[in-house]
Amino acid sequence: MYNIKIDAFEGPMDLLLHLINRLEIDIYDIPMAEITEQYLGYIHAMKELELDVASEYLVMAATLLAIKSKMLLPKHDDDLMDNDESMEYEEDPRDELVKNLLEYRKYKNAASELKNLEEERSLIFTRPPSDLAEFMREAEHAKIDLNVSLFDMLGAFQKLLRRKKLQKPLFTKVTRQEISIEKRMNEILEDIKMFKGRRSFFDLFPQNDKEHMVVTFLAVLELMKLNEILVEQDGNFSDILVTAKEGVEAVGSY
Repeated sequence: MYNIKIDAFEGPMDLLLHLINRLEIDIYDIPMAEITEQYLGYIHAMKELELDVASEYLVMAATLLAIKSKMLLPKHDDDLMDNDESMEYEEDPRDELVKNLLEYRKYKNAASELKNLEEERSLIFTRPPSDLAEFMREAEHAKIDLNVSLFDMLGAFQKLLRRKKLQKPLFTKVTRQEISIEKRMNEILEDIKMFKGRRSFFDLFPQNDKEHMVVTFLAVLELMKLNEILVEQDGNFSDILVTAKEGVEAVGSY
């Protein structure tokens, strides 16, 4: 079995913040039904890819479902207390989640700021000037130009699964066809070159077979990792475009 480690995931809080930002949700008034559905959709996509879902993601899923259930319970008006005392405040089930999200976002922003400061400081040299042209060429060669995050890729794959499920015929003959990641990578590169070096991400999945779809998705991720394709998206909800890098011919054995 082919295993791939996805470093872009920083935990369930990071995924929740991504969903809140993408859906333009007020963090102080989170619609639990919508955010829970979106979160479970990403978990389902990860399982479809046979990726190991960390227990912390499942714990967060259970927490979201519990909060959603509490908010569905009928609310009863408290009896007025004697001596003109105010009614007891009923705690919002989302308060703890909002508090944790705000705290996580604060430290995430602080970590990002520290990283930027580190990068700025790394540009300052106290030693005499040196010829760094060779190192710059190596750095540019290793750099991956990517403006699409892994969350965006998983969201697109989840959308693709729903589309293929609706298009799947009621009766079909199941045939098992083994295909390796490396072979599918070469097929994708050839497919892209046939269309002038650029194709839509969704056009790379011509078959409804789940196994073929998973292998194709993993092949795309591996090509991104090897810096042999460029994945771009003009804006939210627009088409994801896959472009082959210049000079890339085929993927060798590894």
